[in-house]
Order: sequence, then C-alpha cells, then structure tokens
Amino acid sequence: MSYTSRLSLTMIILSIVVLACVAPAITLQDSGAISTVAAQTVIAGFTQVAASVTAFPSSQEPTLTFTLEPPTLTPTVTEIPTQTLTATPIFTITPIVPQISLSVPTNCRVGPGKVYPRVGALLVGETAQVYGRDPTSRYWYIPNPDRSGEFCWVWGEYATLNGNSAFLPVYTPPPTPTPTFTPKPTFTLTPSPDFEASYSSLDTCVGWWVEIKLKNNGSIPFKSMGITIKDTVTDIVLANFVDGFTNIDGCLSTTTRDTLSISKTHVISSPAFNYDPSGHKLRATIILCSDIGQSGTCVTNTIIFTP
Repeated sequence: MSYTSRLSLTMIILSIVVLACVAPAITLQDSGAISTVAAQTVIAGFTQVAASVTAFPSSQEPTLTFTLEPPTLTPTVTEIPTQTLTATPIFTITPIVPQISLSVPTNCRVGPGKVYPRVGALLVGETAQVYGRDPTSRYWYIPNPDRSGEFCWVWGEYATLNGNSAFLPVYTPPPTPTPTFTPKPTFTLTPSPDFEASYSSLDTCVGWWVEIKLKNNGSIPFKSMGITIKDTVTDIVLANFVDGFTNIDGCLSTTTRDTLSISKTHVISSPAFNYDPSGHKLRATIILCSDIGQSGTCVTNTIIFTP
C-alpha cells in the first residue's frame, strides 16, 4: 500500500473516533440513519482506497530486472605502412690538400736541404699538392714534377701555399747522404753548374733598376735566367724570367746575349722600381738554367746589397 493511501485511511479513522467522542453531546433524531450514513462513508472511503491500491500484496513489491548484454565488437585491423628511414649526415668533411706554387723556379731534392741530391724542379706557373713538411716548416713534401710516382722536397722561400697546412704531417728528413769517394777517370770532366753574382750599380730612365754582374764559374753554359728582387724596406717584390741575358744602359742602348758561356761575365738589369730605392736594403735571387724556358740544369744564387 502506498503512503498516500495509508494516510487517507488514517484520517478517516481519526474522523470517526472524533465523531464518536463528541456524539453524546449531539442530539440525534435518528441514530440508525446516522449510523447508516457513517457506515456508508467509511465503506466509500475504503472503496476509494482499495481502488487506488495496486493488486500486489503490500509485503511484496515488484522487482524490475534488467539484463545488459555486452555489445559485440568486431576488431578492425589497420595495416600500418612500413616506412624506411634513411640516416642523413649532419655535415660532410671534405679534406682539402694544400697546393703550392712558386714565384721563382726551385729545385726539388731527395731531402729538405741543399746537401740532398736534386731530382727535379718546380717551375713558375706549376702547382703541386703538398703532403707533408719538415720539422722547421721550411721545406714541403710534394710529388716530383719531373718523375711520376716519386716525391721530393721543395724549399718554401718563394712559395705560396693555398689551403690549411696546420694539419700536414711532419716527416723526419732522411739521413744526410754520406759523401763517397769515387775515383774519376783521367781527363774526365763532370759538368757542374755554378756562377757568381754581385751588385754593380743603380740605373734609371723610366723607373730605377739595379745592374748585377754575373760570372759563369761552372762547367756548363747558361741559356735562360730568372731574377726576383725584393725591397726589404717597402716589401715590394719584382720578378722577371727570360731567355738570354739583357743589360739596359739607361735610355741609350740595350745589350742582350743568348748564352752566358763558361768563364764569361755579363751585366744584367733587374726589373724596374717606380721609385728610387737608394739606401734601401735589397735582396736579389738569380736562377740560371742550361736550357731555355728556365729548364734543364738550374742553379740559384742570392745576394743582399744597398744601392
């Protein structure tokens, strides 16, 4: 029975009890009629209450049961494409082998020094890769320009190095050759290039140049030459490489010899400065060669003077 039905029934019973308590004080004309009306009222109240009450017993209330069935899930397989990862290098180191070039033709020797035999020469206009240096960093180890597959040492006094030489390996020089005595056949003369150079004078016409006297003290004639002259005060360097030997006498005349013969002397003119170098310390390096084009057997001499 619901709470509302119970409350209604209780109120009806209370009303009957109250009426019963006050009934003696009321004068009733027809007690049977009143009783009949009261009984009808109570019955009507019970009828209304009974009509509103559910047919289920009060001690048993309906129980609702729900059964939850889990949804049926059909797994879906998604195929993940295979990706190929390629490693990308952050940077690439490209080693650069230093290159050497010379302003003066220079002999290339078995070792770093004049005491070693000459096996080739690096001429002006030629370049070579540098693969090492000596402990003093004055000589450079390069492929022999005149003999394929061999290496030799070139002096770096007149060299220009392009590239980083800081990481070049330092090679230990080979042992100094020990002079050996070889008896020479009688009346056999071994060719030996040699010459003497000395400052002669300062000349001028258009510019200023120095005159240098050359004397062939060797056993072979010379046919070409090169001269490089440096002003140690201004650091200006001039160079000239020619066949033959030329002397410019002021603005008047020019004398040229094709060959500087054995034991002969000839004056040559240096390249011209555009200023008067008088009083400046000059350094001149002269190279004489047995063939034209600064080729063949070459020898070098350096002098320092002040005009």
